[in-house]
Amino acid sequence: MKLFSKFLFFFPLFYTIISCTSNDTEIEGAEVKKRLIDENINKAVDLSKSAKQRVESLDIAYGHITTLDDNSFKVSKLQQVVIEYNKLSEYEKFKNINDKTLRLALYLKDSIAIAKSYGYRGMYFRRNQLDSAYSNFYKADEIYRAFEDNKNRDPLSYSYDHGRTLIDLAKLSLKVKDYSESEHLVIQAIEKFELSGNLKYLPLCYSTLGVVAKYLERYEDAISYHEKAIEVAKNTPKDILYATVSYNNIGTVYKSLENYEEAEKFYNKGLSYKDFLDKRPKRKARLLDNLAYVRFLANKQNPSVISLFDRSYKMRDSVNDITGLSTVNLHYSEYYQHQGNDSLAKLYALRVKKSAPIVNNNVELLQAYKILTEVSGSDEGLMYAQEQIKLNDSLIKEERSYVNKFARIRFETEEKVEEIAAISRENQYLIFAILGLSVLFLLGYVIFRQQQSNKELLFEQKQQQSNQEIYRLLLSQQLKLEEGRKMEQHRMSEELHDGVLGRLFGVRLSLDGINQRANDGFTDARNKYIEELKSIEREIRLISHDLGTETLSPDIAYVDVVESLVSDLCTVHKMEFEFANDENIDWEVVDDQKKVNLFRIIQESLQNIFKHAKAKSVKINFDYVDDKINLTILDDGIGFKSSKVKRGIGLKNITSRVTQMNGVVDFISNQDAGTKVSVGIPI
Repeated sequence: MKLFSKFLFFFPLFYTIISCTSNDTEIEGAEVKKRLIDENINKAVDLSKSAKQRVESLDIAYGHITTLDDNSFKVSKLQQVVIEYNKLSEYEKFKNINDKTLRLALYLKDSIAIAKSYGYRGMYFRRNQLDSAYSNFYKADEIYRAFEDNKNRDPLSYSYDHGRTLIDLAKLSLKVKDYSESEHLVIQAIEKFELSGNLKYLPLCYSTLGVVAKYLERYEDAISYHEKAIEVAKNTPKDILYATVSYNNIGTVYKSLENYEEAEKFYNKGLSYKDFLDKRPKRKARLLDNLAYVRFLANKQNPSVISLFDRSYKMRDSVNDITGLSTVNLHYSEYYQHQGNDSLAKLYALRVKKSAPIVNNNVELLQAYKILTEVSGSDEGLMYAQEQIKLNDSLIKEERSYVNKFARIRFETEEKVEEIAAISRENQYLIFAILGLSVLFLLGYVIFRQQQSNKELLFEQKQQQSNQEIYRLLLSQQLKLEEGRKMEQHRMSEELHDGVLGRLFGVRLSLDGINQRANDGFTDARNKYIEELKSIEREIRLISHDLGTETLSPDIAYVDVVESLVSDLCTVHKMEFEFANDENIDWEVVDDQKKVNLFRIIQESLQNIFKHAKAKSVKINFDYVDDKINLTILDDGIGFKSSKVKRGIGLKNITSRVTQMNGVVDFISNQDAGTKVSVGIPI
């Protein structure tokens, strides 16, 4: 019942597809909207424009998108806009529009769009709400995994987005020190990116693996991963970025190994990209600070240390890098503590105590409490020691809490995602049902059309047989008429020859006899009449001879049939006519079907003339040119505009008959200028 109700929901769309009807104006309007949306999104990603201009372009694009119909196309455009808002740090717009997009995707049951929107929600919360971020990323991950389990989608359609979700989950696991889980997720992310063919995030994956391996104290693996990050980033737009990041990370690994000489070597490698770092003071300041710190660890009295710290501090202060300032202040504090200057050490440690909570850097805050405990008086030092213990305990609890939250999120999300997967499967069944019904409908339609075609073909065959039978009857009738006429001619010939001519011959002989016997002065007159009688005898004999001779050619029967048709119809409609037949046409070799079609074309044309033309006369000619019979029917009626006329059944029938004979037909007419029908058929 539920499946049936969903089918009813989709039926209007199904009917619309089958009916293949659309409103041209609406289509044009939709195309204009799509073009405006794409134009403004392209402006928003144009780095040559200011951030304000790019945001304004996104706002315009979003306004147009909201007017689109609710469908997957609308969702895809919304998600394009959403990610650009995030890049421009418009986080509230990013969140609000993504939430609307997620609701629309859930309504449309667009699983890939649902997963992507959950991923974007995770991106919003990962800055300050780790459990919310993890929950959303995990929901997206489970949807993608459901696709893999069901094998109902092409992996290329979602593997890249799945990889991004996995790397985000890995970074969250790294934050809560779940290093094994983080490493496992990064390896899976690499597989997804390699499957998708989009390797944009591959350097980040290897860099993250390097950081995880360092925390797990697998230092050789850490160095190898960071070198791999440099390798895979080569010849990409971010090759120098990952070179500086990875050299800094390798230096940090060697610092953990207390190999300060190698650490300094890699920090200097990172600093060698001067042009790149001059435009990125935060990164340069980090490398300078790390270089100063390993020199300090290697030699507490190194005179270059304080100047490097100062350079790093000035750079970070100029760009208000609170995170970096907290780190360099901690290093100042540690440096001055080892120099025995407890007051300066305490001053810088207190700065760290103030800034570290702002940037959520609890590790540095613990170190600051440790220094404050050591450089402060006994009572104050005890207070800082207690603060350190309290913070350390809360951090351990928080890490455990996050691990437990992540586990609970995984459990709860698996249940919800299973529901989504079930909906996805149900939608698949619905789609298959619709496709099945479509196939059945199309099959039924094809069968129906085939039956109709067969009926039409059978009708045409019967019509051809009827036409041939009509022609045979017409020919038979004409032959009988000819036979009767010949018999009558023969009878009249015999009658004239044997009867009238014999009697005239007798009268002439009698007159000759009278002339020979009488001499009464009328001989000349009688001779004159005798000569007249001889002349009459010659004419009768000639007529008798002509009547008794076959005067019609073998093809005269068909031409007579046509001429009789024209004569009869024109007489009935009181119209003058001219009919001409080219003697070069051998009608005996012309196919009977063609004769019937030509006969019907003349008949149809005359009917059109009688009904519509208001003509006074018509001319019909048969000509023979280049092995073709040309039929011309010309009237002097009112004509019509051939470009605008709506062709009726008469003209369609003529065209159809000409097509059957592989011929050509042309209707030439203008208003008040008569009409000419020209037909040409090969013999």
